Amino acid sequence: MHARQDHQASTGQRGAAPARWRGGAAGAAVVAAAALSLVAGAVPASAAVGYTVTATIAVGSAPVGMAVDPAAGTVYEANLVGDSLQVISEATNTVTATINLGGHGWAVAADPAAGTVYVTHLYDNTVSVIDVATNTVTATIPVGSGPTGVAVNSATGTVYVANANDGTVSVISEATNTVTATIPIGSYLDGVAVDPANGTVYVADNGAGTVSVINAGTNTVTATIPVGSGPAGVAVDPAAGTVYVTNADDGTVSVIDAATNTVTATIPVGSSPARVAVDPAAGTVYVTNGGDGTASVIDAATNTVTATVALGSAPSGVAVDPSTHTAYVANNGDNTVSVISADLPVPVTTVTSSQDPSTFGQKVTFTATIAPADGGTLTFTDGSTVLCAAVPLTHSGGSTYKAKCATTALPAGFNTITTAYPGDTRYAPSAGGLTQTVAQAPTALTASFRTAQKVLVLTAKLTASGAPVSGQPISFSTGNTPLCTPDTSTTGAATCTLTAAQTLLAENDHEPIQASYPGTANYQPSSATMTPP
Repeated sequence: MHARQDHQASTGQRGAAPARWRGGAAGAAVVAAAALSLVAGAVPASAAVGYTVTATIAVGSAPVGMAVDPAAGTVYEANLVGDSLQVISEATNTVTATINLGGHGWAVAADPAAGTVYVTHLYDNTVSVIDVATNTVTATIPVGSGPTGVAVNSATGTVYVANANDGTVSVISEATNTVTATIPIGSYLDGVAVDPANGTVYVADNGAGTVSVINAGTNTVTATIPVGSGPAGVAVDPAAGTVYVTNADDGTVSVIDAATNTVTATIPVGSSPARVAVDPAAGTVYVTNGGDGTASVIDAATNTVTATVALGSAPSGVAVDPSTHTAYVANNGDNTVSVISADLPVPVTTVTSSQDPSTFGQKVTFTATIAPADGGTLTFTDGSTVLCAAVPLTHSGGSTYKAKCATTALPAGFNTITTAYPGDTRYAPSAGGLTQTVAQAPTALTASFRTAQKVLVLTAKLTASGAPVSGQPISFSTGNTPLCTPDTSTTGAATCTLTAAQTLLAENDHEPIQASYPGTANYQPSSATMTPP
């Protein structure tokens, strides 16, 4: 009777929200909506993921229930006072539609396969059925007294509604929108959840301090599991076979092994924990704490709180999109929805060189190693110059991937080589790099002459590592007198035909003719001589 009295006495409060959801005593701390900082929890040494409120969305009056349709990228939020269901776009974090419910909206559940959303009306003892294609109410189904929880089994087309005041669960057929069974449970029910793997239904009995296990095939209670004081929210991780229950009165979460129907762990969280949601892919559990305006983030592998995220006032309902690892929380006290995003792990990227230092024109292969990752591409750059774009990562074992980039285009000097990993839905962007030292290439210059029509024809050939170097100036001179400066051709040859006067000067000078290459930033200088007759 204690829980029932709390529920009835709270009707004079804002939004007529039950005391446990509002944080209990009137002196509960109110956290401003702008307080979006992450508060450090007991983080294991291996934990690398943080959690941040990335958006705060203004919604209707006294928001309570939350649900997500991952396929559509849509969030549904029920307003108790506004008697409405609001549709939120995950892409823009904005309200795209407001649906009039005609009753006090409380709990929300979505069936993406059927394209329907179900909302319980706490004081009207009904459930509204919404067609998501048209955003209209298509049916209103009478259920038990004070429906506080709703869950959907898409596989069987069945909806389960926990009725607080008469201690029953209403079983609804999605095909006919009618109640096909009423299951007696206990004194004061709250949250309900379905295990889609086997159809088992779990109901929190707030008054008895237990969780009832229902066989969906027979609509009978097959087990009653003692948990903490004032169990409220329920969520199932079907992959792990684990059930999570918030205990509002003692600030804990009970962890139930679905195979044995026993509590295997009790996790301390914040004040007056209200609702709970699971991200199975990330192994993360989100718990809203109505009494202190926070969400506790639990690592399912260790059953420890790894982070506490500051939210708005009196957070209540929570839903998770497992495809984006994003949680949505209804803040009943300040009419907002907080969007919690997991900070993705940042992979470590290292880069090695096949030859460092190297010489200009020499082939160098860079190898980038990134971990953890799950594929994708890397781009290699030298400063602002792209060397190799979108190189596919190849798996090299475990969560380690590699990519290679071979180039002969590095200029002489100190080159800043960087690899950029763009990230994906599981990992954040990452970069790594090194400084590659490239020396000037040594050059060789050979010179020769011939006589044509009584004038000298001078030729010099410029090479680097045996390969011709084109487009480079070669200066010919005799003594201190310059003669000509042709550029090398594609064969590395520079040819100059002297005038008669220049030929006479060179012959009378009795000095070797000098061929000189001044060098560049990439090539070393070189020279050669020849002696005319």
